[in-house]
Amino acid sequence: MDSPYSDLLRPPLRPRELARALAVPGGLWREIRVLPETGSTNADAVRAARDGAPEGLVIVAESQTAGRGRLDRAWVAPPRSGLTFSMLLRPAGVPVARWGWLPLLAGVGSCAAVSRLAELEIGLKWPNDLFVHDRKLGGILAERVDDAIVLGIGLNVTLRIDELPVPTATSLALAGSACTDRDPLLRAMLREIAEWYGRWRAAGGDPEASGLRAAYRDRCVTLGRRVRVELPAGRAVEGDAVDIDPAGHLVVRTAAGEERVGAGDVVHVR
Repeated sequence: MDSPYSDLLRPPLRPRELARALAVPGGLWREIRVLPETGSTNADAVRAARDGAPEGLVIVAESQTAGRGRLDRAWVAPPRSGLTFSMLLRPAGVPVARWGWLPLLAGVGSCAAVSRLAELEIGLKWPNDLFVHDRKLGGILAERVDDAIVLGIGLNVTLRIDELPVPTATSLALAGSACTDRDPLLRAMLREIAEWYGRWRAAGGDPEASGLRAAYRDRCVTLGRRVRVELPAGRAVEGDAVDIDPAGHLVVRTAAGEERVGAGDVVHVR
């Protein structure tokens, strides 16, 4: 593995400073674990959850060699070119039926934090992609483990054009971000997510009472667009994306009427 200082535009994170700033008494985050390299932070956090790790564990990888996105798609990036981290949450007291809002919550928190530091308008493509300038900036993957949820986030920070995984992707650097320092970005994202999580839990997971549904709709760049949704069963739905319902589902108005989509790959039809 190369030296963490071989690319001066991609310095390593500072684990001790991160821990001091984030793992504070009374806060959500209990442990910030920064790994030089791992296969998948989500897989690491899933193992920790099964071993009984408490809520509030954050695992960050400087290099991830077997990352996964939705539908088990491979996700790989050069070392220290982005933020790759997973959070372990145990939302006791919240009905399981409302846990589906957690990846959307992570999206809202991430968008707010990154928009503020980057001085860019970051949006959410339903359900869990971060978008800027109509290109994918990052993604969120949620996995349930018994009474726990693992949320993984990947954010492209300094990826160059020749390093992009697909032509429709981008990075903060390519988008003209005012901040490409991963340390303050990570701190801001985790603090914003913790704030939204506390608000959501205090409301019993109610997306209306917590303000989460309204905040997600405000950030969702899919709403108001013509979309085609590829469903897991192989069927496709095409129409106008008109709302996010109380369950977090995308409401698509088709020629046959409104259809609520709980999972699927969305294409913004140009």
